[in-house]
Amino acid sequence: MKIRWKLRMAAAQREVWTGAQLRRLLADKAGLELSAASVSALLTKEPTQVKLSTLAALCTALECSPNDLFEVDTTPVEQPVRPPQPTAAPKAASSGGRSMPPL
Repeated sequence: MKIRWKLRMAAAQREVWTGAQLRRLLADKAGLELSAASVSALLTKEPTQVKLSTLAALCTALECSPNDLFEVDTTPVEQPVRPPQPTAAPKAASSGGRSMPPL
């Protein structure tokens, strides 16, 4: 599965071109104070995770939905075919007189 982060495009479509502009919008419209470095990272890098509260604030500030901020490709990834693994034969009873549990 691939996830594509589209915050920069969503912001540009709403005439938000800089991190400073986005930071002001987040503070004014959504009440979220983020550092300049955090906003810059959101705009320039694909995050590995985003808090739901941050996602909600971005949607509020940009007047958009989460679908505008990222795209999920759910196309199944083709897995390499592996040869079957041989199974081990059950062991004989141990010296304690106990047998192996059923398989």
